[in-house]
Amino acid sequence: MIKLLIVDDEPLVQAGIRSMVNWEDLNISIVGIAANGAAAYEMIKKYEVEIVITDIKMPVMSGLELARKCVDSGMDVPVFIFLTGYEDFHYAKEALTVQAIDYLIKLELTPEALIQSLDRAIARLSELRYSSRTPDLAINTIFREQFFTRLIFNLFEDEHQFLSQSKNLKIDFDYELYATGYIEIDSGRLTDMAAEKQISLYSSSLQLVSELMGKYIPCHVVSLDTRHFCIIFFLKENDGNYKETIQKALAQISAMIFNYYSVTIRSSIGSAVNNPMQIPASYQDAKQIFSQVTANCPVLFFEDVTSSARLKNVFNMSLFKEDIRKAYAEYDETALYDIFSSIINLFEEQPAHYVQALDAACNILYLSLSLLNNGEQTVSGIFSGSANGYRCLYEMNSVPQILSYLKTLRDGLCAVFASKNQDYKNQIVINAKKYIIQHISEKLTLNDVAEAFCISPNYLSVLFSKYNDIGFSDFINQNKIEAAKKMMRDGDYKIYEISDLLGFESAFYFSRVFKKVTGSSPRDYMKTILS
Repeated sequence: MIKLLIVDDEPLVQAGIRSMVNWEDLNISIVGIAANGAAAYEMIKKYEVEIVITDIKMPVMSGLELARKCVDSGMDVPVFIFLTGYEDFHYAKEALTVQAIDYLIKLELTPEALIQSLDRAIARLSELRYSSRTPDLAINTIFREQFFTRLIFNLFEDEHQFLSQSKNLKIDFDYELYATGYIEIDSGRLTDMAAEKQISLYSSSLQLVSELMGKYIPCHVVSLDTRHFCIIFFLKENDGNYKETIQKALAQISAMIFNYYSVTIRSSIGSAVNNPMQIPASYQDAKQIFSQVTANCPVLFFEDVTSSARLKNVFNMSLFKEDIRKAYAEYDETALYDIFSSIINLFEEQPAHYVQALDAACNILYLSLSLLNNGEQTVSGIFSGSANGYRCLYEMNSVPQILSYLKTLRDGLCAVFASKNQDYKNQIVINAKKYIIQHISEKLTLNDVAEAFCISPNYLSVLFSKYNDIGFSDFINQNKIEAAKKMMRDGDYKIYEISDLLGFESAFYFSRVFKKVTGSSPRDYMKTILS
């Protein structure tokens, strides 16, 4: 059974919680009751408690102090459910950093609300247990987030790459329909907040959405910036009116966020699509109509907007993403300058298309952060003069401002590329040579090695010729023959066995290459060793 601890300095509250639900039905055992955080901490260690229901504010040691002490101790941290009064509710916002699953107001506590919180706590425990059994879970989570970000921004090279990555990450796309929501967090306080507090408020709101939305409808939440996120909804055609389902879910979440953090959310929902590869189109639809979302209509569906009111998308990221990816991979400042300038020129001719320009800039920013080595550091350096760093993009409210941002990013990246270009190219060759030597027993082609470093084969061939004394193929052959000579000296191998072990197509071809490199046949060389 799951071990639970109740912590509160009021005996009536202790008794009330204990008698409120049937604990056995929930597979929960109450291992103890404590009147303060200090006593609770000792009991957590002694009984290996898994769930803690605790008052936030208590004498000796508060609930928050207790949770932080558990985190700092390095122990397996229990899942916390915090109890609070109206006057102390502001403390709840701090609890997101200490594995809190819920915050319950004492005077409004009901058996139903408590059971719902316990269900969420049990689900969280299952996740944590899985995590402990799976050392790579954290890395896998990062890859999943990158996958969904690449999906909404249409950054997959082709459907094969999409299907391969979704299979490896065990992401299920076995649904009839998909729709993407674009969500904005709105608060009159945001503009007056320091950047750190804005990020904290956003993170808190996003965590709440991520934890609760799945209870209403299958989905995945993707963070965009300090005020925006999107939700990919997974739908079934037999659900009936999916729009009603989405609207109800958003209404519930919106109410919770407002109660907890005094912020509102506004949402636009893109068209429903039946192919997951069309999710980027649904996302674009949501972005296009978002400007029409109002306080009186906080959720707007693309299908409900008249065709005349839909903006034409003048920017197609797919036209540029491969060129950008290649320029970043090769630190090619000339290509980068030309690409950015083409995009800038496009929107200079379309000054009214603010949404599309912002979306384009966000796409480019994401590529810069994700594709460049030390991308976060590089881009932050370019915008170090701005109060909010590169996130100042999200403060832009006109196309000219966005284009000025892109020009700053373009010029900054070109300067970085110019300084790194030669060193980078030389390092590619060094790394490629190391890779070849490490994989000398395999059948190596120019395409294989280029793919290992995510660069084009032609580019690798050019670099090899420029920064190495011999060409690519000659380098491979030379090192394979050196390995063959060592095998001849150190082992009792037949010629065809050596050929096979070193990845040659045939013994005949091996003999031909051997003679070209050494001036003698393998058989003659073996004779000189034995003589």
